Amino acid sequence: MGHAERAHALLSASGAHRWLTCTPSAKLEGQFPDSTSEAAKEGTLAHELAELKVRHYFYTVDFGKRKYTTRVNKLKKEELWKDEMERYTNEYLEVLKVTALSLGTAPYVAIEQRLDLSDWIPEGFGTADCVMVYGNTVHVFDFKYGKGVQVDAEQNPQMMLYALGAYRAYKMLYPIAQIKMTIIQPRIDHISEWTCTLEELLAFGEEVKEKAMLAMEGKGDYHPDEKACRFCRAKAQCRARSDHNVKKAFNIGELPPLISAEEAGKRLLELQDVVKYQKDLQDWALSECLAGKDVPGWKAVEGRSTRDWTDMDDAFDKLIKTGITPEEMLYEKKPLTLAQVEKMIGKKEFQETIGEFVVKKSGKPTLVKESDKREAITNRVTAGQAFKEEK
Repeated sequence: MGHAERAHALLSASGAHRWLTCTPSAKLEGQFPDSTSEAAKEGTLAHELAELKVRHYFYTVDFGKRKYTTRVNKLKKEELWKDEMERYTNEYLEVLKVTALSLGTAPYVAIEQRLDLSDWIPEGFGTADCVMVYGNTVHVFDFKYGKGVQVDAEQNPQMMLYALGAYRAYKMLYPIAQIKMTIIQPRIDHISEWTCTLEELLAFGEEVKEKAMLAMEGKGDYHPDEKACRFCRAKAQCRARSDHNVKKAFNIGELPPLISAEEAGKRLLELQDVVKYQKDLQDWALSECLAGKDVPGWKAVEGRSTRDWTDMDDAFDKLIKTGITPEEMLYEKKPLTLAQVEKMIGKKEFQETIGEFVVKKSGKPTLVKESDKREAITNRVTAGQAFKEEK
């Protein structure tokens, strides 16, 4: 069965952050169709390729070169296929290979295994990209092809639910005491790992049980939250989110002449989802108008039009033949960007051949939450710098 056709539980592991944070959201989402974006379809295709590579590497006897090549060639005929998928899935496979080869003995490897989560979630299940079991350790791997949001493994509910399912599946065969979780996001050069004890994992499982019962019944309190609302299908019409953002945007009390840095920091945190909510609401209202429904005070119109060639080659050919414009004036010769060159020849070849000619410049200062892992910067002159300047 292909990745796209696989069933999804009401309380899915991939949506765990949402329904654990906002328990009624699972039932509320049921009122909306499950739409799939092109990026999601692209991710599904990359996962199909990744699975074939992992299966071919670890189970060559059952999944030999001929079968592997046939299946890969079939994927390459898909409309969304991109050659770069080869490189990114190779990077994912490399992480698995390095992990397996670093062990004293060969691990047991489960690929795209459906995991039973019913001990913690009614009718719950999930599919892990890869699970390795060795010694007293269960190691869960998750391949994420998206590049929009960096995802960390620490306390990640999706990964912990997969780990619970893996523990349930192998606890009678292995003396499991340690849980490892690794998230691989090759398109943004991000690998995140986290380790916890079995006791910590099972304690998380007990917390899940209570939340899962509420979510199955559509009970509990709504908790609008930037991460929880991000992929919720009800996010545009959710009254709790609407009231939450309107309150943050307008109910801020009497404004003093000037606000302090402390107040500014607090308001930035409080208002960060307001703009996103407005965009979600606008997108929904536009879809309603385009469907012929009435949204009082608003209407859909045609946006700013742009011009394009019906046939650029024919147009340029005519300009050249009539002598109006020389050919060299119609084309611009530009060097490829650093990123384009790296993409063309591959990261390893790029680094080995011309890495010495690359310098990483400082990025433009940007404001982020204090929890961001990057080091803080400042324009303030330090004592050391001041002393150096005086000398």
